[in-house]
Amino acid sequence: MFDIGFSELFLVGIVALLVLGPERLPRAARMAGLWVRRARAQWYSVKSELENELADEELRRSLQATRAELSAAQSQLREGAAGLQRSVADAQRAPGEPEDPRPAPPERREPGPDEGVPDAPGRREPGHAPPPQGDPDPAGPQPREPDQPPIDRNSHTHGG
Repeated sequence: MFDIGFSELFLVGIVALLVLGPERLPRAARMAGLWVRRARAQWYSVKSELENELADEELRRSLQATRAELSAAQSQLREGAAGLQRSVADAQRAPGEPEDPRPAPPERREPGPDEGVPDAPGRREPGHAPPPQGDPDPAGPQPREPDQPPIDRNSHTHGG
């Protein structure tokens, strides 16, 4: 710990004997031993706390790695279960039944240049009649039959 050899320790003891004297030297040696014991105990306490913290940190890292592996395995199991459910559903489906029970949404497309544009007066193709413009007016002119002569309502055929 201090890297003190026997000769150096012997020299320190002789100096302490000369400075303290034979009466106070035993009490000083006991106090020095007590301080050395306390210092060692404190050193070992700090050392053991540091080792425990390092072990705890290593355990945390190991736990995080295990959690990541478990999460990956769990997602693989979920994917496998979903695939298995799909294959079971496919196997149970009747041969004529469509794959997706939901109807497909109608296909949406943009109208072409001639589609969706109302007929303008000058834009009719030959041979195509214009679309009907609503209900015929009951008080308006009535269609006539080709066998009957036209009726003139404005002329008075009465005698007078």
